[in-house]
Amino acid sequence: MVVMAVSRFERFFRSAAGVDVDKDDLRRYGDFVNDKVYDLLVIGQAHAKANGRDIIEPWDLPLTKGLQESIHRFRKLDEDIELKPILEQLAALPPLDLSVAEDTVGRLPEIVGGLSVALAQSFKIVDPDVKNPSTEQWERTIGVFDLLL
Repeated sequence: MVVMAVSRFERFFRSAAGVDVDKDDLRRYGDFVNDKVYDLLVIGQAHAKANGRDIIEPWDLPLTKGLQESIHRFRKLDEDIELKPILEQLAALPPLDLSVAEDTVGRLPEIVGGLSVALAQSFKIVDPDVKNPSTEQWERTIGVFDLLL
């Protein structure tokens, strides 16, 4: 990730939840994003197959009310930080059995943004006093997402 992108992510996490991240955290963050995009697409693929389609449409993705609210919060934060172009590159599409619709691909940066807002705010739920999440706090917080997504 280029230096400019690193500073934007740092600013994003501070704006979203008052959490300071560093380069090691950004590697963890990248893994988190790719894992969760894959999880969402796998369920979307199952929904598309169950409905007799060979393409994953946006409505196939399991976007909960909470994730949708986080996407809205991301949109507001992104007006100042302009992370969406960086997130477009970060959200790599995993190999799947079905194709992913262009509309679905187009929504992924905002979905990743919503996941990012939720992740940042979850650090404060797991540990309200956290300023710079430790490896243990990352593992606990991601563990919660693994249970729910």
